[in-house]
Amino acid sequence: MEKVLFLFMRRMRRPLVLLISVYAIAIGGLVLIPGQDDQGQVWHYDFFHAFYFFSFVGPTVGFGEIPYALLPQQRFWVSLMLYLTVISWLYTIGKIFGLVSEPAFIRAMQEARFIRAVRRLQEPFHIVCGYGETGSLIVEALSARGARCVVLDNEPARLDDLELANLPLDVPRLCADATNTQVLIEAGMRLEDCLSVIAVTDSDAVNTKIAVTTKLLMPRRVVMCRAESSAAMENMASFDTDHIINPFDVFAEHLGLAIRKPHVNELHRWLGARAGRKLAEPLLPPKGHWLVCGYGRFGRACRRYLEASDVQVTVIERDAESFAKAKDEGLKNRIVGSATDPEPLHEAGVEGAQGIIAGTDSDTDNLSIVLTARAINPRIYTVARQNHRAEGELYRAARLPLVVEPSRIVAWRILPLATIPALSDFLARCRNQEDDWAAELLEELREEMGRRAPAVVSLRVAGADCQGLRHAVGDRAVRIADLAYSPQGETMPLVPLMWGRDGKYTLRPAPAQALQAGDSLLLATSERMAHRLEWLVCHSEHWGSAPGTQTRLRPPQAA
Repeated sequence: MEKVLFLFMRRMRRPLVLLISVYAIAIGGLVLIPGQDDQGQVWHYDFFHAFYFFSFVGPTVGFGEIPYALLPQQRFWVSLMLYLTVISWLYTIGKIFGLVSEPAFIRAMQEARFIRAVRRLQEPFHIVCGYGETGSLIVEALSARGARCVVLDNEPARLDDLELANLPLDVPRLCADATNTQVLIEAGMRLEDCLSVIAVTDSDAVNTKIAVTTKLLMPRRVVMCRAESSAAMENMASFDTDHIINPFDVFAEHLGLAIRKPHVNELHRWLGARAGRKLAEPLLPPKGHWLVCGYGRFGRACRRYLEASDVQVTVIERDAESFAKAKDEGLKNRIVGSATDPEPLHEAGVEGAQGIIAGTDSDTDNLSIVLTARAINPRIYTVARQNHRAEGELYRAARLPLVVEPSRIVAWRILPLATIPALSDFLARCRNQEDDWAAELLEELREEMGRRAPAVVSLRVAGADCQGLRHAVGDRAVRIADLAYSPQGETMPLVPLMWGRDGKYTLRPAPAQALQAGDSLLLATSERMAHRLEWLVCHSEHWGSAPGTQTRLRPPQAA
């Protein structure tokens, strides 16, 4: 607001001085010129009545001569001043129109509105820096989950897309450079309701600057950043950035996980999807010989995780210098050439290969690679990297079993971190479990939810919550299974995922596990029951079926 006032006073100084001067002269002259009252006596305007008279005469909206008819000399003076006030008003209004259309004033007004909108937020929010492909997915998903967002981006066209987006919540936005410390402060970085700062621009340098600024000014603020180079990741890690997401490493890790532990990978898809969404068929990439086309950052990550899963890898790269830049002496199976041509593919053994990854930075080349390989070997498992969301229709038309979208991968990894941190902790622990363990949990989820993604709920049990349930279960201790029953006798689908007490966590706790104040729970349930579960736990008076009565919950079957 200070900038708006400064610009207004700076640009409107001359028009205001002119307007005030003209009115001062007009009022002073009318006070000095003698008039005549209804008795024929000499009468003079006082300053108040002269000001009142010119207030409605000056803008040419006058309705008569008051309180007495004017003498000729007074009418001459009023006529002369009338033209001067109109001219001064036209000049002032013209300056106002010029000011409101000035880019600097527009930016100042937008900034002032943005600051007011952020200060009016009465609930926790996330600051999202960058509204490109990744940022738009994150904001859309967070808004759909009822989480507030504040968006910063330096491209006006992107913010125009945000304004036109059909989001359930209003999103304060500002076109500004997020590397500017003052901009981050205006976005609410120092406010208590700020949960996290999410840096997902297309520049590692910008994301690093945002992480460094946030951690220096607000060390306890959670920071999540996208990074695609090892140098940027190391720099962010040196400033204790909480979560660094490299989309290439994330995908390669899950590709290797899908080959090595397919049920663990499927569990990630089930719990990471939006609640209620119908799940696609599981990803089952085969083992054996794989071809990796393109040896940039993405290709190197894929080759590293595939070989860690005991998969034989042959790399095809058109630029021989890429092998030298990688400084990877352990790579034996390498072919220099363009994988869009059949010859390098034949040389790499595409006829007997089980899978191929087209990972160049060109969508056209990637589609050409997988189509050429499929023409030679129709049974080959094809994976293609999609660099731009606008090309999604082409990739869908190609009917590929697996398409890699870096923007979606980053959003998919950030969402649980921003909304349910306990879920990210659970999934990290799951990756260390055996595949049979994950298969049993998946079967339990299917029995409860069918082929729909469950809603994941994180709860911390307070003392009041236990008291609210105790009168419904009688004298025994409250157990996890008690949460699955309502006072009306309805059984809610409920799968316990993780239980924590005193800093120790147990995966897949038994339904008969007793609860006490301070315990944390991670539960999978249906979308319809998720909010009801949180509400019932916190409202003890609604566990009774009628005033003065109590409804006893059935004991869990495992008890």
